[in-house]
Amino acid sequence: MDKIVKVPGPDHPIAVMPSAKRVMVTLGETVVADTRHALSLKEAAYPAVLYIPRADVQMDLLIRSQHTTYCPYKGDCNYFSIPSAGARGENAVWTYEHPHDAVAPIANHLAFYPDRVDVTTVD
Repeated sequence: MDKIVKVPGPDHPIAVMPSAKRVMVTLGETVVADTRHALSLKEAAYPAVLYIPRADVQMDLLIRSQHTTYCPYKGDCNYFSIPSAGARGENAVWTYEHPHDAVAPIANHLAFYPDRVDVTTVD
């Protein structure tokens, strides 16, 4: 079955831009990610989401999950869990490894659920 692909427009805008801030993701005392190269994705009326380059994430703290979802605007979404966080860390991280063209810059980036880890921004 073919998946529907939607293109952002006036009725559902999506903007991807570099974040001017340093972004740190921590779990207790553990730094999971630290970057000055995050991307901010603002989609329609949703809060902006920070996407962090994989190179700035401690990937050894994550394990790939079997969970997947699909967004018609962004594409197939894969998830990672953070085992050291227990149940709270299950599917706490998501990524669009091959996003649709409209959001291509978020490829090779990860996003974190802010209710499962601490996401801090610094000017």
